[in-house]
Amino acid sequence: MNSPFRIVKREAPLGWGVCLVISGAVLFALGIGMGMLSIQGKPPLSGMGLLLQGAFGSRWALEDCVGKAIPIYLCSLGVAVAFRLQIWNIGAEGQFALGAVGAAWAVYRFSALPGWTLIPLMMLVSFAAGAFWGLIPAFLKLRMRANEIIVTLMMNYIAVFFLDYLVYGRWKDPASFGFPMTPTFPESAVVGRIGGTNLNWGLLLCVVSGLIIWIFFRHTRLGFELKAGGESLQAARYARLPYENLVVLVMVLSGGLAGWAGFIEASATLNRLQPSIMVGYGYTAIVVAWLARLNPLYIGIAAFLLAGLRVGGENLQLELQVPAAFGEILEGLILLSVLASSFFIRYRFSPRRPS
Repeated sequence: MNSPFRIVKREAPLGWGVCLVISGAVLFALGIGMGMLSIQGKPPLSGMGLLLQGAFGSRWALEDCVGKAIPIYLCSLGVAVAFRLQIWNIGAEGQFALGAVGAAWAVYRFSALPGWTLIPLMMLVSFAAGAFWGLIPAFLKLRMRANEIIVTLMMNYIAVFFLDYLVYGRWKDPASFGFPMTPTFPESAVVGRIGGTNLNWGLLLCVVSGLIIWIFFRHTRLGFELKAGGESLQAARYARLPYENLVVLVMVLSGGLAGWAGFIEASATLNRLQPSIMVGYGYTAIVVAWLARLNPLYIGIAAFLLAGLRVGGENLQLELQVPAAFGEILEGLILLSVLASSFFIRYRFSPRRPS
């Protein structure tokens, strides 16, 4: 029996309806989360209330959200640059790790330098380390036709285990009582706080990076070529766009921005290198980039909200003894819901006309 409706591709953009569709998808995912709480015998409405209160209910919570949003934003911005060309960089987690390692190497190699020299050097080395880790899958894709999804995903494990190798071995602090961590960074290598808040100056790095990438996307020829190459590879080659150069460019920028996220986390948050620096920001970045539809401004909003989900999830663990995996499941549900909702952004249901 034929359906009374048919699927039709939208001729005009949905406009503000996109926000409604995505908001509905997020609410749908949160509704499933409430169902999970109910299955565990926890009060679902109170649980969501505790989640929101823990994330946004106090100045300390808001500052914690912004602090966590900074590395998420930088990783997401990098992922969005690659996704714009439809290069699926799943390796922000590894590039984040290499950025943190690069920053720590700069500290221990040039610890005598003053802060006004050492901090920029750490930024340069962390960007270069992340960019190098992004360049490898770009080379394998272009020269050996390797799938960048698989390569970048596998390289995450190499980078994380390399970080562990350093903090458990050569870089381990002799005064750490056996715990795997490096010596504390000197004060000259620590990114400072803004005024009397708990926010660090990595926030300024996010603002400047986001503005530059937005201008790059909207007002440069390379940005236009990225968009054109991402929409149709065949058309890009027909128009003789430098596709191979674009692939290298986006992977270098993507890896470098994720490397900066590792630098900020190592310097401003932990003031050292240790395994706990790896908390999945690189994977959260993929969710944020899709939620924001690769727009640098919306990435900031989505990064803040996903950081709030992490902070609120910690509050939920303390108050209701909910498993730590609950927040990660909720992140995955949000991503799946948003991806599914993209169908309604591109298509609509139209009544069939009688034949």
